[in-house]
Amino acid sequence: MQNVWGCRCFEDGYKDPQGKPFYAGILWHQKLSYRMTPGDEVEDMFILLNEVKRQMPSVTAVSSGAIASDYQRLRVESVCSRLGLVSLGYLWKQDQSLLLQEMITNDIKAITVKVAAMGLDPGKHLGKEIAFLESYLHKLKELYGINVCGEGGEYETLTLDCPLFVNARIVLDEFQVVLHSADSIAPVGVLHPLAFHLEKKEASASLSGSQRTEDFCGEKTGYVFEVQGDHIERREATCQSVAEVTDLVKVSNNKIHISRTKKENAFSICCWLQDPLKNSAGLQEDITIGLQQIELQLVRYGFGWEHVLYIHLYIADMNEFATANETYVRFITQEKCPFGVPSRSTIELPLLQVGLGKAYIEVLVTNDLSKRVLHVQSISCWAPSCIGPYSQATLHKEILHMAGQLGLDPPTMTLCNGGPTAELEQALENSEAVAKCFNRSISTSSIFFVMYCSSCIPESERHKVQDKLETFLKQLRVSHLEERSTTEVLNPIFLYVLASDLPKRALVEVKPILYVSEDSETAEETVQDLSYMKVPIYWGFQPADWHHSCIQKCIVRKKICAIVLCITSEIATNICSESLAATQNTENCQTSLTEGQMERVSQFCIYLLHKTIAENNFSWEDVMNLRLYLPTSLCISMEKFSVMFTTAFNELAKMDARIKIDRESIFNPVPVLGAGRSASVDDIITCELFAQKS
Repeated sequence: MQNVWGCRCFEDGYKDPQGKPFYAGILWHQKLSYRMTPGDEVEDMFILLNEVKRQMPSVTAVSSGAIASDYQRLRVESVCSRLGLVSLGYLWKQDQSLLLQEMITNDIKAITVKVAAMGLDPGKHLGKEIAFLESYLHKLKELYGINVCGEGGEYETLTLDCPLFVNARIVLDEFQVVLHSADSIAPVGVLHPLAFHLEKKEASASLSGSQRTEDFCGEKTGYVFEVQGDHIERREATCQSVAEVTDLVKVSNNKIHISRTKKENAFSICCWLQDPLKNSAGLQEDITIGLQQIELQLVRYGFGWEHVLYIHLYIADMNEFATANETYVRFITQEKCPFGVPSRSTIELPLLQVGLGKAYIEVLVTNDLSKRVLHVQSISCWAPSCIGPYSQATLHKEILHMAGQLGLDPPTMTLCNGGPTAELEQALENSEAVAKCFNRSISTSSIFFVMYCSSCIPESERHKVQDKLETFLKQLRVSHLEERSTTEVLNPIFLYVLASDLPKRALVEVKPILYVSEDSETAEETVQDLSYMKVPIYWGFQPADWHHSCIQKCIVRKKICAIVLCITSEIATNICSESLAATQNTENCQTSLTEGQMERVSQFCIYLLHKTIAENNFSWEDVMNLRLYLPTSLCISMEKFSVMFTTAFNELAKMDARIKIDRESIFNPVPVLGAGRSASVDDIITCELFAQKS
């Protein structure tokens, strides 16, 4: 059990009746983010906690009472991060009405010592217990939208008694009411205690409250420490610092492969290392090379890490996850990303089996800093914390990019028991908690679900994962629509990826992408018939009804085009107009394609993707990312696979002068154990495309 230091600090300032801060846009983000500022009250807390840590090394965590205040939470988390402490915020995102009732039920005797809100009168309400004011506070919430727990600075309290006070309670003998502002709408008054005494509690009093509190307070001594402040100095924590990366690791240019989509204002960059001899120096060096090369690309376009929205980190061995993180934080830090660190997903893929190095990195970049980032590092009951330089979600231009969510129990940060379906349900609940922070639900606003399934799940059990996902979303959607009268519902598309391993040995990881509209217009999936639009015939492919069976798509009219194209053995047979030779060889290949057949399949993929985006009034210049999933069962090297699709793109560009393709690839080839639209993950090739209008 962690030793915990509790603290209570800082208020957000006033909010509107909907609970939103008055500042907006970029100013809102600047107010929330915190940088070291000499003389700031945050630095006072840093100095105190630094001294606490020095005098009491057993203290490893700090507990704060932030409920909905990002201003408070982020500042506590900043101090904890600098001191190497864990931030505990178990009140975070709790229902304030229920929380107020719980405090009263658990015999917390707290009186108001400051009031500063419409409807609260210093002469009437100062010095009153919260139990006495409870019904009145709920009335003010209905009238003016106040926070009933005083989270917006509406009132402050002093606790006179609670179950943790095992020896005595505080009794105020004398106090003075000071009126700071006689404003007719929201007067501000403060209660100043002048004299008090301690009243010894009877032995039985310590039995009040929950059994957990009773157990914790079994001993009446040893939990209160006095920190002497005579030697407190303003100094930075002694926690480890990471040196700036200055020297580039030398690597031959023919080993590095870079791809970049052509969209100007939001594009993806991918870096992978060709290592045919499997003589990689190690994960640390490969990640360093990859991040250095991406950093050089960012600088080339006039950008930095602060412009990155999302990072996919693929590694060859999840046993080296700690090493991957240690290297990662040399590049991506909160200092380099003042508007918020990017969201991230990390999975283990069979990189070595296809002749790659031990790390493969893909980043999504934007040319502006209008992103809104949710980065909660405190451990709470809300959703899993991100103790590190990555965020739960990043919102940019109406697209919410959510980090990969595991089936972690938020307060304990451990994987839930019960197998893959239990983990999936918890991961979806965690995703929904994140979505609610943006006033959305994964059941109605999701465009995309990428489901990473561990190879540890038996093949016979994978269909249960798919059934659980569909059932959960259906039930959640019904519940959501009953609570809110809205027609804003999207039908998401699904992609299942079979991964070698996942963080914490999880069995599933969920990565949703949501549409968060900025206006009041309803987001609708395009269902209109666009078959009348004529797209030129390339490579001799003629339109056919079976083409529709290859495509899943979600189109938000004139804004977003998301596509998953799946090529199964049966479809490949149709493409090639001949039966595939299904063989089993020493490499355990399940499906064998001739080189000519693979070339034909790659041409068909490009043809059908081009046809689909063109029919929906999008172009290749709108594509933010395009991933091509290569199963190891194909027994084809990444290099050869990449060359085939590059050739197909170049041929397309020659056939259509409107398509601009240069030597730089616009797709990211991703090696996997399997992928597909269902949990059977038996596709030969799977293409994932996401486009957005500027």
